[in-house]
Amino acid sequence: MPEMETANRHEIAKALDELATICDTGFAFALHIRFTRPNILYRTYPQAWIDRYSEKGMMIEDPVVLWGLRERGIVRWADLDDPNGILAEAAQYGLKNGLTCSVGPNSSRSISGFTRSSAPFTETEAQYLLGVTQHLHDLTENLSAL
Repeated sequence: MPEMETANRHEIAKALDELATICDTGFAFALHIRFTRPNILYRTYPQAWIDRYSEKGMMIEDPVVLWGLRERGIVRWADLDDPNGILAEAAQYGLKNGLTCSVGPNSSRSISGFTRSSAPFTETEAQYLLGVTQHLHDLTENLSAL
């Protein structure tokens, strides 16, 4: 493994460890989405939710994913329309106070989601999470897996 890639992986691991302290109910990264498929997918949400989400093919109608593919920046889940009840169902699995960040060009978009059991993320925390998303997007540009 090249030295630069090893350094990037250590930096990525450090960032993910720090996020675990902020996002007690989980977070997810879909990095470098090309042709609707992420090059790297990393999720710490409860396995029961990941299984339900996958089994029901929720990604196609997920307002977080749809927003992230169309927009860049930050959005709170509470501000998204949820006509199919996906975010409401996620809340039943403990995924509350959600926030999503989206960075990168349309040809290589990265989308992240963050949740926690306490109060919604502050604006300062939201900007920090956007920065982490951009940093991981940059670090993983040439990686194939976490």
